[in-house]
Amino acid sequence: MESARTHRVGELIKEEISDIIKKELKDPRIGFVTITGVDVTPDLRYANVFISVLGARKQKEETLKGLQSASGFLRNMLSKRIRIKYLPELRFTFDPSIEAGIRIEKVIRKLREKEEEHG
Repeated sequence: MESARTHRVGELIKEEISDIIKKELKDPRIGFVTITGVDVTPDLRYANVFISVLGARKQKEETLKGLQSASGFLRNMLSKRIRIKYLPELRFTFDPSIEAGIRIEKVIRKLREKEEEHG
C-alpha cells in the first residue's frame, strides 16, 4: 500500500521531471513524451516513471533510450529542486493504459457503427 509520503514524493517527481524534460533536456531522441505517473517504492530507493509517447514504435523506443541515458542528468536536476535525504533512482517504462484506452475506444466506436447499420 502506498503511503502518503511516497505518493507526495511521486507527484513531486512527476511534476519536476515533466518540467525538466520540457525546458532543459536537449536530447534529439526524445520526442513528445508525457509523464503519466510515478510510483515510488516504500523505501524511497526507486521511482518507476511511467511515460506515454506519441509516434511510431521506433520513436517510442528512441525516446525511452534517450530518457534512460538522461536519467543521471534528470536525477541531478531533481536533487537541486527537491530536498529529500535520498533521491530515488529513476526507472522509465511505458504506460500501457493510454494505448489500451485508445484500443477500447476504437472497439466501442466500431460496435456503435455496426449497431447503427443494423439498427
